[in-house]
Amino acid sequence: MPSIIKKLEDRKLVTPPSWLSTNVAYEAVTGSIAYGVNTDVSDFDVVGFCIPPKIIIFPHLDGVIHGFGRQQKQFNVYQQHHIWWQEDLGGKGRNYDISIYNIISYFKLCMECNPNMIDSLFVPRECILHTTQIGEMVREGRHLFLHKDAWFRYKGYAYSQLHKIKTKTPQRGSKREAIVKAYSWDTKFGYHTIRLLYEIEQILEEGDLDLRKNSEHLKAIRRGDLSQNEVVKWAAEKEKHLEKLYETSSLQYKPNEEKIKHLLLHCLEHAYGSLDKCVVIDNKSTHILGQIAEIIEQNKDLIMGSRENEKHI
Repeated sequence: MPSIIKKLEDRKLVTPPSWLSTNVAYEAVTGSIAYGVNTDVSDFDVVGFCIPPKIIIFPHLDGVIHGFGRQQKQFNVYQQHHIWWQEDLGGKGRNYDISIYNIISYFKLCMECNPNMIDSLFVPRECILHTTQIGEMVREGRHLFLHKDAWFRYKGYAYSQLHKIKTKTPQRGSKREAIVKAYSWDTKFGYHTIRLLYEIEQILEEGDLDLRKNSEHLKAIRRGDLSQNEVVKWAAEKEKHLEKLYETSSLQYKPNEEKIKHLLLHCLEHAYGSLDKCVVIDNKSTHILGQIAEIIEQNKDLIMGSRENEKHI
């Protein structure tokens, strides 16, 4: 099945790099649809990753020396927002926001537990719009990216949303302005605050993430069943619980970089073939043999002396 970005490109609605749309490995719809709180007018937020041409990942293959002379233009992400596809939804039309990352950038953000990236890996299966064998490898390895330091990242995002409730003035005529007029506060920022705290609670407690587990509570906040003060109070109480949970969680404190790197290299090998000329891969068995050789070299006099003694026995 063609990727979403390929469909949009064919309709001349987006203009990605020429190689991108046919090299997308994974696309998922995130946002309110993935959380199970969407409405008829919800945007279609698509997040995924692609496999760029080999020389973008390994520019030295093209003679580029990092920091010297000619430098290749980097590719980290292709983003385009507010793409209106009139023919979608049977002619009703739908608004798309697209973010397709270089697989390296995607892995880096996932390893840092960026909530948007983690969400894209843990969406319900029906929210995966396009995937390949490489996409499935990463999806199956998604739990590798979860670690206790996620608490600080999620807490920061959650309280950024709370700050916006108190300080951000919605643009005139926007959906946000309509929300504030209807409920006297921005319930969308409110539900995102609670959603993020629920998500990190699952990560710390279960080492897993079900984006729709608390959808009923989130929908109640979004439709104005709770006041701003109630949401702020709930968040403060939840923070106390999460601080304790952080201390007792059995998750590792930091990501296992070696395992994640192994998964990344496995994906790149699947895409490009052998990486022998691209990167030095630290093979454990080779490392052990190297250590043995070093021990032998350091003790060769002792070993040779032992052999000479054996001859005279």
